[in-house]
Amino acid sequence: MTTETVDFETAWQEWRAQREARLRDPHGFLAITGLHWLSDEPQRFDDVPGAWHAGPGGVVVTLGPDEELAADGTPVTGTHVIGPVDTAGVTGTFGDAVVEIADRFGTPVLRPRHPDAPTLRRYAGTPAYDPDPRWALTARFEAYDEPRPLPVGSVIEGMETVYAAVGEVSFDLPAHAGGAPQRLVAFDGGDDGSLWLLFTDETSGVTTYAALRQLAVPAPDEDGTAVLDFNRAANMPCAYTDFATCPLPPRGNHVAAAVEAGERKVR
Repeated sequence: MTTETVDFETAWQEWRAQREARLRDPHGFLAITGLHWLSDEPQRFDDVPGAWHAGPGGVVVTLGPDEELAADGTPVTGTHVIGPVDTAGVTGTFGDAVVEIADRFGTPVLRPRHPDAPTLRRYAGTPAYDPDPRWALTARFEAYDEPRPLPVGSVIEGMETVYAAVGEVSFDLPAHAGGAPQRLVAFDGGDDGSLWLLFTDETSGVTTYAALRQLAVPAPDEDGTAVLDFNRAANMPCAYTDFATCPLPPRGNHVAAAVEAGERKVR
């Protein structure tokens, strides 16, 4: 085994450890206990204090005399107008739990997160393929002149959302997988210039989660050269919980080979 191979595997093991730490976060998505859609009628839920509704002025919560809640760190009592929320949302805290108050598909939702959530308690780790340097591929990123709004479906049936597609990545499959050219639409991965890919491949629904996997791609070089390390292909929250609202890949974002790299289906 060469030094380069050892370094590659060490870096991959560090990535795996960081992924597992995030998955086991006591307030991460494995800790979600419900997905509550708000309406104009006040509703109470078993896993979060207060009666909640969404009015013209945004989200409103009414707390009973023995109930406690802080919204973005500020304690609230009685009837409190949280106001309009976006997809990033507002965080409420109560006891050792938190609640995400956010917009999904134009409707405010609550997603409480409890450290003792059944999904988190049962979690026994995510299996993955052994790291294989052949699946770290050099690609070419071709940026669009300007971002293009692209509607994509959701794991929530009948719902769709719009993401800004920033360009396309083209690459050849490794020789052992046939070598055929591929092209995927890429989304903005953040302020650092990175890219975000949502895709399926021939392992989807067989050894990997059926709906999709995601891949974070470091910022391409000035000439458009990018590295797609499919060893870091990761599951989305919907692979673990029914309380997720994950997007689906854009139409055509399918790799025409079995990408036997990255995270596999959770047992």
